[in-house]
Amino acid sequence: MIDTADHLFTSGSLQLRGDPDEWRRVAGALGVTSERLLLARQVHGAGAAFARRGCSTAWQPPEADVLATDDVSAAIGVRVADCAPVLLADRRTRAVAAAHAGWRGTALGAVRAAVEALKTEFGSDPGDLVAAVGPCLGPCCGEVGDEVVQAFRDAGHAEAAIARWFSAGPSGRPHVDLWRANADQLEGAGIRPEHIHVARLCTRTYAGIFHSYRAAGDQAGRMIGAIRCQAPEP
Repeated sequence: MIDTADHLFTSGSLQLRGDPDEWRRVAGALGVTSERLLLARQVHGAGAAFARRGCSTAWQPPEADVLATDDVSAAIGVRVADCAPVLLADRRTRAVAAAHAGWRGTALGAVRAAVEALKTEFGSDPGDLVAAVGPCLGPCCGEVGDEVVQAFRDAGHAEAAIARWFSAGPSGRPHVDLWRANADQLEGAGIRPEHIHVARLCTRTYAGIFHSYRAAGDQAGRMIGAIRCQAPEP
C-alpha cells in the first residue's frame, strides 16, 4: 500500500487468483466494499470509462483499459500479469485514474488517454497530477517481434521515441521498455517528471513475487493496481 504524504490517494498492486475472498481483501484494504471496487473488461486498448460521483446506476464493467473517477466511495483498478498498471491522482481535484498498459496499450497511448480523461471529465491540470508505473515486464525480459516495433510506428510514434523504447536483446530481437515508454508518454502529456514514479521491478525476473504471464503462461494469476481518491480531512 502507498499513501501519499498529504493522504491524497491509496494505491496498491496485490496478487489475485480469482478467489472472492481475495477481492474482498483488496476492497477492504482500499476502504470500500467489494461492489465499489470498479473494474473493466480489458481489451489491450486505450478506451476510457468513467465512474462519476453521485451516479446511482449500478456499475456494469465496461470494455475499457482506462478508468477514471472522482467518487470517494469507489476504488478503480486494472488487472495485470506483465502489463504495466499505471495509476494517476490529481492533488487538486482529487480525481484518480488507472490505466492498463501492455505493449499494445502503450503503443496506443493508454496513459495519455488517462491524462486526457482526467482533463476532460474532471477538470484536471496535468501539472497537478502524480503518476505511478507499477511492476511490469522490464526491458531485461521484454523480448518482442519486429511487428511490435512496427505497431508503434503505425500508431504514429516518432522514430526518436521508438529508439528510446526499444533496444536489441542478446538474441538480436527487440526488447520493449514499458517503464520508459509510459514515463515518457506521461511527461509528454504534461505531468512533471518529478511527479512520475516508476517501480522498475520486472514481473518476469521476480516471478516468485509477482504474477507473470511470460513466466507461467496460462497458469499465471493476476495482480491489481488499484487507487481511490479520499475526501479532504475536515
